[in-house]
Amino acid sequence: MKIEPNSSLITNQLKPILSQKTGEGVSEANTQSENRISKQSSQKRIVNWFSQAGVQGESRSFKTSTSNEKIKRKNELLAQRKLINLENILGRALDFCLDDGKEEELDPDWFFSFVKMAEEIFSPTMQELWGKIFAVETARPGSFSLKTLGLLRQLTQKDAQIFRNAVNLSSKRKGESTPKLLLGYYQKKSIWSFFNSNKDHRLNLAEFGLGYTDILSLMDLGLIHHSEIESGELPIGISVEWRCAGQTLDLCAKGSGTTLVYYKFTTTGAELSKLLTRKQQAIYAKSLREALDNAFNILDNI
Repeated sequence: MKIEPNSSLITNQLKPILSQKTGEGVSEANTQSENRISKQSSQKRIVNWFSQAGVQGESRSFKTSTSNEKIKRKNELLAQRKLINLENILGRALDFCLDDGKEEELDPDWFFSFVKMAEEIFSPTMQELWGKIFAVETARPGSFSLKTLGLLRQLTQKDAQIFRNAVNLSSKRKGESTPKLLLGYYQKKSIWSFFNSNKDHRLNLAEFGLGYTDILSLMDLGLIHHSEIESGELPIGISVEWRCAGQTLDLCAKGSGTTLVYYKFTTTGAELSKLLTRKQQAIYAKSLREALDNAFNILDNI
């Protein structure tokens, strides 16, 4: 007797398998589609950046152009962008213009060196800084050296943000123009120091957004000196005014052999710090007070 296969039973058994394979196929197709779209998006961004420099890919409509035509088009586009950069910086300089009543002559060599470097500044954020530089320099010639301009031109936006963080945490002693990053103090050994465990008390600046790698970057850029510095021994009982992270403090050493420990900004770093508006860093200022409290009498100078 011939037995017919139960087609409905076989179909029911195959359904989960077919469904799984179909699902896997759809998922794989979706993944391939997403990868293709992602690749096309990346390619579009790459082409867009190069097109801003006057360079078109071979797949573009300009592929039939001669080399001379391509070079001419590239040079014209770059010249236009450089002109726009200078116009933007001029606008920022006019917005920030200072009027101190003086009419000192600007150095022509400085001006044309400035123009040559400024035309290569494409970022709006950096264009604002360059506009401020020119406004300050026209009001007070000699404020910014060509060395400082050369360094500023090399700064990326990430470098600028790290430097901004350092400036916000910086301190200045009254009567001095160079900022410092105060870390704490060092107490030189004496017969009484054996009864005091706080011989060397320093802050970790990484807790306030300025990690050690950031400090190394600032050193490599020539914005701060390459090693920690100790101040001279501070006289006992004589108050010194400091502007620390937006707060004014009077520091008075309690005992002999006390020195402050800090990183010092270079001349270039000090010049560039003038461009930035400092924001108060209350948490850092509070921690600095606590770090110095064992060795100093501290008064707020409101």
